Amino acid sequence: MGSRKYSTPVDVWSIGCIFAEMVNGRPLVTGTSEGDQLDRIFRLFGTPSPANYPTITDLPDYSPDIPQHPMPDNLSGLVPQLDAVGLELFESMMQFDPGRRTTAADALQHSFFDDMRAA
Repeated sequence: MGSRKYSTPVDVWSIGCIFAEMVNGRPLVTGTSEGDQLDRIFRLFGTPSPANYPTITDLPDYSPDIPQHPMPDNLSGLVPQLDAVGLELFESMMQFDPGRRTTAADALQHSFFDDMRAA
């Protein structure tokens, strides 16, 4: 939405998309342009609002008039093969608000990876 700020939460969102692609065996979001990509994201994840992303109104291209799509109760439909632990990790990476999104360090400590640490 026009942000010119790049920070590690952007990478965590991308890792979440790659995680879903690995689980599903296909890309999660396949937009053909920036606008199409955002529309597809909003259709899958719901349209962000100041309620779940308080600083969204600060983004240069934010408009309250963007098409509204409901937020799903959870994201299990996007990664149906993930168990509850994997879904929790995925959902923590896919928070719209970068301040609420998990960090890479915290994601690596998530219980999803316990089996790998034990080996």
